[in-house]
This record gives sequence, structure tokens and C-alpha cells, in this order.
Amino acid sequence: MSTEHDPAARLKTVLDVAKAMISERDLDSLLQLILREATQVVDADRGSLFLVDPRTGELWAKIAQGLAVGHEIRVPPGVGLAGHVAATCQPLNLPDAYADSRFNRDVDRDTGYHTRSLLCVPMTNMRGESVGVIQVLNKRSGVFDAADADLLMALAGQAGVAIENALLHVEIQQLFEGFVKGAVMAIESRDPTTAGHSERVARLTLGLCDAVERHGLGRWKGLKFSAEQRMEIRYAALLHDFGKVGVRERVLVKANKLYPEQMQLIEQRFAYAKKANQVESLHRQLTLMRMGAPVADLQAEEASLVEHERRLDRWLEIIHESNKPTVLPGGYFHGLTQVHQEQILDVSGRLQPLLTAEEVALLSIPKGTLSADERAEIESHVSHTWRFLNEIPWTRNLQRVPEIAYGHHEKLNGNGYPRGLHDSEIKVEPRMMAIADIYDALTASDRPYKKAVPHDLALQILDDEAQRQHLDSELLEVFISERVAQAVAEADSPVPRAKMT
Repeated sequence: MSTEHDPAARLKTVLDVAKAMISERDLDSLLQLILREATQVVDADRGSLFLVDPRTGELWAKIAQGLAVGHEIRVPPGVGLAGHVAATCQPLNLPDAYADSRFNRDVDRDTGYHTRSLLCVPMTNMRGESVGVIQVLNKRSGVFDAADADLLMALAGQAGVAIENALLHVEIQQLFEGFVKGAVMAIESRDPTTAGHSERVARLTLGLCDAVERHGLGRWKGLKFSAEQRMEIRYAALLHDFGKVGVRERVLVKANKLYPEQMQLIEQRFAYAKKANQVESLHRQLTLMRMGAPVADLQAEEASLVEHERRLDRWLEIIHESNKPTVLPGGYFHGLTQVHQEQILDVSGRLQPLLTAEEVALLSIPKGTLSADERAEIESHVSHTWRFLNEIPWTRNLQRVPEIAYGHHEKLNGNGYPRGLHDSEIKVEPRMMAIADIYDALTASDRPYKKAVPHDLALQILDDEAQRQHLDSELLEVFISERVAQAVAEADSPVPRAKMT
């Protein structure tokens, strides 16, 4: 039933629209709502909505009835009817648009539409500043009257506040995005070899969200994620390594078991041992020559010197090989013990081991490059992440970001860190992120301390982790069967990746 001749009904319509506008945060949806209701409340044939660009003062519109999708209109400040209304914040009600020289006839000519009556009103914010204009054309039953102007002004006043709120919402989102990008940049600048890891983990985790919604298994069957939950997951994934800013950079990028200066000290010690032995050998040879010892004795001393140098070279080779981040056979560790037992005289005349007990312990690390203390420091990044993210006043729809990021290194059997949570205590979001994090860490480009793992081998490793109750087997099955990694890689920006089959 039409409300055209029922002022109370028309006012109620405006109030209902105002309520709807207050709850709408998506700017494009809000503009569509405003324009649709504006044309209906004054019985207009069509309309357009212009916003003021705060940087240039231009009016621009991409929401206009009759405007082709993807196109937009831009009007210089103060130009035309809409520009005049935006500049003066005063409405215009024209029974005959063509009678006003400011009316742009080109639009009618280009679109084939004929404008007769026109009503244009300003939209202002709470400070009285113009944020745009609503322009409606051709009242279906005659011309726009004063009541139409009053109603449209009332709606435009609410629309201006709603638009400013929506723009503020957009700015807040952009602020979060900027903060997150800056945080990720800070993390990855400390270890350039991990560049892109956080973004890829976010894409993989969201890709797994999509896959679970399509073909969830077991307890995850029928699981759905809202737009707000997806945003939480994305931010948590992007910031899951934020706590690495609290880890020493040399530990983060440690390529071998010994730091370069530690290896340099050992090499200098071996070079000193060689020189010291050469000096001692020359003294012994000189003594033998003074004593008139036979040539055979001199040759034996020279042979002993050569053998000693070969032994030092062999031990140094064992040290260099042991220093690599590989799983080493026990024989190498036995050789390190032998080197430790060798002693040399330092410049003060004191006996010192050729290889210290601390160096032996570091070189004997059976897997990887980190000592127990260094591994604990790396693992502390999760607690740092939790502490840092908890300091951020997240909005209500993002308040679980710290909690999700906190759980990405937990394991279902309770052997994860930092809290040692068990299966029933771990939510689905960190379970998905754990799969994405490990997959990307395995398949990412070569790093100083490891080579990239091929896609198929990475899936085998993930499956082994699931068999050991480290990862969620149902989520992993979806990750593999739905080819999440391949889909994300195809959509991702070009980054050197392991070959997928």
C-alpha cells in the first residue's frame, strides 16, 4: 500500500530506514540502501547519491540508478546542481530541471533519459559538514513539494551520520590492516628468508576454512565460519609469529650449530695448534742436528709433524661436518670427544682443550642447529605473541585473535607448547593454523638452515604428525583431499615454491 498521502506512514518509513542505516556498516550496501529508500519515500523515478571526497572536495558517485556497473561519476567542487548543494548545504527543488542553467544536460543526452523535476538535498555529519548529496529525479505523480523536501532532508540527515560511521568503520579496518602489515614487516625484516610466510599461512588457513565448510569430516562436519570469524582467523594467522620480535635475531636465523664467530675461534685455535707444533718440531729437529743424530731420526720427526697436521685437518673436517644442521651418525660425535681430549699450550703456557666441552655439546646437537636454551627461546615467541596481542584493544568481533594465535604450536597429545594443551582444549582455528604453518614451513623456499621439501613429501610429514597425535587427522584429510595447498598456490602471488603434483 502506498504511503504517498499518509504523512505519518511516510515519517515511520523514514524512521525505519534510519534504524536500518545505523546497523549497516558496509559502505556499498549502506549507499544502496539510502538511495533505494530515498527514491521510494518521495515516489521518485530514479536517483543518485554523491559523496564528497575529503582529499579533493570532488563529488563522486558509483551508486546511481541508470549508471553502468563499474562506472562512476566525478564532479569538480561546486560544479552543477549537486556541487552547489554540497557547497552550500542547502536543498534544491526544481519543478523543471532544464530551466536551471546549472543542470548538466549531457547526462540525459548520454543516457537517453529525460529529467523533468529534480530534488537535491545535502547529507551532513554531526559537525554540520557536507559528506555528500542525495539527488532524486522525476516524481511519478507531479512535482516534488515541500513535504517531500522535508522528508528527504530528514532521511539525508540520518544518512550523513550513517555514512560517516561507515567511513569510520572502513578507516578502523584500514588502521588494523596497516598495523598488521607493519607488524608482519617488522617480523619478517629480521629474517628475510621467511618473507611471505605469515601471509601464506593466513591464506592456507582460510583456504582450509572453505574446504571444511564444503566437506567437513567427523566433528567438523557442517561447520561454518562467519565473516567476523574469518577476519579473526586471518589476523591471528598474520600475527601468529609476532612474538618473534622478542627473540634474538641471531637465534632466529641461526644456520649452523655454531655461530660464525665460534667457528672462527675454533679455526684460529687449530691454526695456532699447527704453528705451535711446527715450532716445537723445528726445535726438536735442531736439537737432533746438534747431537749429530742420524737422518732417519730427522725424517721420523718430520713424518710425525705431517701426521699431526693431517690429524688436525681431519678433526677440523669432522667439526665442519658436525656443524651442519643434519642428523649425524654416532661416529662423528665420537670424533668430537677425541678432539676434546686433545690439549694444547696457550700463550700463557697453560694447557687448554683443543675443543671445549661447550663446543662439543653444541656440535653434538642431534637434530637441527639449536641448543636446548636456544630452542626454548624460539618457542617463547608464542608466549610473546600472546602478551603483545593482549595489549591491543581488539574490537568485540576480533577479541579472540590473541587466543587463536596462542594455540598454533599446541599438539593434540599434550606435547605442544607453551601450555601443553590436550585435544579437548584446542579449538578448531589453531588446529587449522597448525597444519598451514607446518606445511608452509616445510615447502617454503630454501633457507640457510634447511632445504625446501617437495609438496608430496610435506603431506607425508604432516600425515606422520597426525598419526602421532600432533595434528588433527580429520582436518588434515580435508586439507589433502580438497587440495587446499594447490588452490592457494594458484591464487597466490608468484613466490618460489616447492613443486606440486
